[in-house]
Amino acid sequence: MLASGVSAAHLAANCNATGKNVREKAGKRHVWILGLLALVALGLAVLLRDHLSFEALAENRAMLVDYTERHTGMAIVLFILCYAVVVGLSLPGATVATLTGGFLFGTFPGVLYNMSGAVLGASVLFLAARWGLGDWLAGKIDASEGRIHKIKRGIDENQWSMLFLIRFLPVVPFFVANLLPALFGVPFSRFVISTALGIIPGALVYTSVGAGLGRVFETGEAPNLGIIFEPHILFPLLGLCLLALLPILWKAWRRGKEAT
Repeated sequence: MLASGVSAAHLAANCNATGKNVREKAGKRHVWILGLLALVALGLAVLLRDHLSFEALAENRAMLVDYTERHTGMAIVLFILCYAVVVGLSLPGATVATLTGGFLFGTFPGVLYNMSGAVLGASVLFLAARWGLGDWLAGKIDASEGRIHKIKRGIDENQWSMLFLIRFLPVVPFFVANLLPALFGVPFSRFVISTALGIIPGALVYTSVGAGLGRVFETGEAPNLGIIFEPHILFPLLGLCLLALLPILWKAWRRGKEAT
């Protein structure tokens, strides 16, 4: 009986070691693939730099408007897919894409098309990061100690608040808000819901700017992309940030009260 128990324990240990080696090899393979995708994204960013700009939109506006009027359905599908590619590969053109959505389709339904492309691209980037590094990194953080582990625990305890906060804050880059949740083990459903709701204010602002580009093109000026930092827009956004922080502040107050 003792020999059988030792053999079973030895077999279980071997199986665990084998499984660990397989997971490590798979993780390394994922990292290599992600690195290759990052190089592809970098190459596309360089090649398409001049095509994902406001100047390119101004030069091709007549062709884009003509195609949209003649093939509206196909234009909507292509626009959403192109927007998703820009976001999914973190190419430097998301703001121009949002302006284009407003210019071609108006504030409404243009904002819906912009949000669809943004959520689709963000979801692809989230899943790619989770597949490549997210589960492994989240496990490492959970097993670690110190400040990083405390940050991870704080995020886990206040996931909804943190997810909305990084969406509402205009200073947080969009690709950062897509990657961090994946690397910290946030459930995919929560990520999608918070992304879809959290980007509404910014999407509305920049889509409305894009809807007014016809007049901007006629005068030869540039759109006011800093409009989101103007008081009448920034203060409501900061109010949303405070609203997202309320659950965290409430929990901190309750803990302080219980401690005293």
